[in-house]
Amino acid sequence: MGQDTLFQEIDQRSNLAMSNEFEMLTFLLSDDQTYGLNVFKIIEIIETPKLITKVPHSHPNVKGEIDFRGRPITLIDIGEYLGMAPIDYEHAISYVLVCEYSNTTQGLMVKQPNILITKNWDDIIKPEGEIYESSCLTAMTWHQGDPIQLLDVEKILSDIVGIETKISDAAIARVKSLDTIKHHILAVDDSKAACELTRLVLSQMGIAHTVVNSAPKALDLLKSSLDANGHSPYTLIFTDIEMPIMDGFTFTRKVKSDPQLAKIFLSVHSSLSNKSNEEKAASAGANDFIPKFTPDNICNLVIRQIEKAEQAQHTEPA
Repeated sequence: MGQDTLFQEIDQRSNLAMSNEFEMLTFLLSDDQTYGLNVFKIIEIIETPKLITKVPHSHPNVKGEIDFRGRPITLIDIGEYLGMAPIDYEHAISYVLVCEYSNTTQGLMVKQPNILITKNWDDIIKPEGEIYESSCLTAMTWHQGDPIQLLDVEKILSDIVGIETKISDAAIARVKSLDTIKHHILAVDDSKAACELTRLVLSQMGIAHTVVNSAPKALDLLKSSLDANGHSPYTLIFTDIEMPIMDGFTFTRKVKSDPQLAKIFLSVHSSLSNKSNEEKAASAGANDFIPKFTPDNICNLVIRQIEKAEQAQHTEPA
C-alpha cells in the first residue's frame, strides 16, 4: 500500500464503530515486529523531518521537538524506550505517528507504517502472567497468522513525559466537607498507568474504590454487588474506551440497558479526548466524559456525584 493511499484511508476512517470494533494501523519498529495502534489516536503520519530541535535534560528517548503545523511537538522513539536499537532517522527514511492523548499531542517515531485493519475487541487478547505485569504490552491479536502487539502507550508516555497525579488544594478542601464513607467508585481500564493514576487520586480523596482491568470483570462485579433490593454500592463508574474483549462503549450500553445498574452515574474516562468520542459516549448512554490524566477533573466529578447523592438522600420521603 502506498503512503498516500494509507494517509487517505486514515482520513476516511475517522469514525470509531459502535459495534465493539476498532480500526488499527499496524507499523514496524526497529525490531521489524508488527505493532498496532487505534487509528482514532492518529492525527497524521509524516516522514521524520530532518530538522529536530534537541531538548536539554529531556528523557533519553525523546529525540527532540519537531514542527507540526506551526507548533512544536515532542518526538519519541518508542522502540528505543522498549530496549530496541534506536531508529536511524538521520540516514534512513522513518515516520512519525502524530497522536493525540488526553488533549496533548506527541510524535511517535516508527520505522515503517504498514496496513490498516479492522478488528473486533473479541479478537484482542490480554496477556496474563507475571511477565506482563510490568511490561508495556497491553494486548495482542493476529492478522493472517502474524502476531500484532498493542502497546500501552499511556504507560510509555507517563514514564517519558510524566503525568500529574496530585489533586489541587482547592479540591482537597472540597473533599473534606463531604461524607465519603458511604460511597464507592468503580474504575475500568486496561492501562496500567491509568489504573495507577485513578488509584492515587481516589486514595488522596479518602474514598473507597475498586479498579478492574476489563469490562467483563466489571460487569460481573456490578451484578454481584446488588443487594436484595437491587441496589448497588457504587456511586460512580469510570470506564476507558479501548479495552480487550469488550470496549467502553459496549460496556456503557450494557450497564445502561440493565434496569438495576442504569441509575449508576457513568463517565467515560479516555485518552481519546475529542468531540466525536464525547458524542459517541453520550449516544451509548454515558452521563459524562473526561480526558485521562486530569486528576482534578476526576476529583471534581466524584465530588459532584457525592453531593448529588447526599442531596437526593435528604429529599427522599421518610
